[in-house]
Amino acid sequence: MVDRKFKKLSIVVPVFNEERYLEAVIGKVIAQPLPGGLEKELILVNDASRDNTWKIMQSLPGKFPSVKFQLINKTVNEGKGAALRDGFAKITGDIVIVQDADFEYDPADYPKLLQPILDDKADVVYGSRFIGEPHRVMYYWHQLANKIVTALSNMLTNINLTDMEVCYKVFTREVVRRLEIKSRRFGVEPEITAKISRMKVSGKRLRIYETGISYDGRTYGEGKKIGWKDALAAIFHIIRFRLMD
Repeated sequence: MVDRKFKKLSIVVPVFNEERYLEAVIGKVIAQPLPGGLEKELILVNDASRDNTWKIMQSLPGKFPSVKFQLINKTVNEGKGAALRDGFAKITGDIVIVQDADFEYDPADYPKLLQPILDDKADVVYGSRFIGEPHRVMYYWHQLANKIVTALSNMLTNINLTDMEVCYKVFTREVVRRLEIKSRRFGVEPEITAKISRMKVSGKRLRIYETGISYDGRTYGEGKKIGWKDALAAIFHIIRFRLMD
């Protein structure tokens, strides 16, 4: 049974040049039932897209009138971290999840991502693409880079994640309110991890869970954006936010 102190899920979606997938992804998010009848709030952040993303985004509230939308249109491209920072500032839900605007991640995984928080076992839940769930076989070097940066992050934070770079991260509202995101691009993933590893709420360290999720990765031809430069930047940010920030 869902603890009724949790009534609404805020779904924060950073978006950049996703005219091909955005409407279908949002439709799938809205169609996904949530445990205990949690309400949904969608906060979409257009990061100065150069295609028709903003036009499509503006049409969504009329196509899905049963769900509350908040739309943010940035006129300067700043990156995923800045988009999440702006989206997190607008949340009104009790739980927050990050959703990419493509089909790499499946909203059907929401119930198991939410359950540890609903059961009062966790304050933060990470998905993992590497612990048993189906996933598309993709780039070896991407996976190796992910394992390296995850291992380095684990050494400096003393938590044993298997997939630090995963999109699907779930937080209670109290955790999100304490996050002060500084990274603009994909450095936001190690930044969040470093900060939650030492964050305390009501004097206690956060309870962090991890659960397997499915993954249908994209090729670069299909719109994948993260590259090897982001892996190098992640190493810098891991050290920066654990030792210097």
